Amino acid sequence: MEARVTVLTLGVKDLEKSVSFYRDGLGLPTEGIVRREFEHGAVAFFDLAGGLKLALWSQVDVAHDTGLPLDPPSSTSSTIGHNVSTKEEVDAVIDAAGRAGAEIVKAPATTFYGGYAGYFRDLDGHLRDVVWNPHLLAPAD
Repeated sequence: MEARVTVLTLGVKDLEKSVSFYRDGLGLPTEGIVRREFEHGAVAFFDLAGGLKLALWSQVDVAHDTGLPLDPPSSTSSTIGHNVSTKEEVDAVIDAAGRAGAEIVKAPATTFYGGYAGYFRDLDGHLRDVVWNPHLLAPAD
């Protein structure tokens, strides 16, 4: 099997607010919410680097589709890494997230591996790490 991740889906409490956070607050490109005509189908897709897409889908709809109970997310069960090319980009992304309503969990600082990183939680508590790593630079698009 060839492992290929093409879509990262986040279950969110309020789809409209989360779309606004990622589109208006973080500046990610999207066509907005699509597939509203389907029960449990409303979703928003954001284009990320390398062909990866971020999807936002209501937690209620994820629970319905999977048959799993609606559980609260744990911020420490996973993180979504946002690798950038400079320390200044780390500061800019963390700042934009804070202005958009994110909780800044850890302000950007030098890391043990010689990089620079900070953490924020989005409106639904999903933990994001914004990282500049001199040993693993983000590829240019």
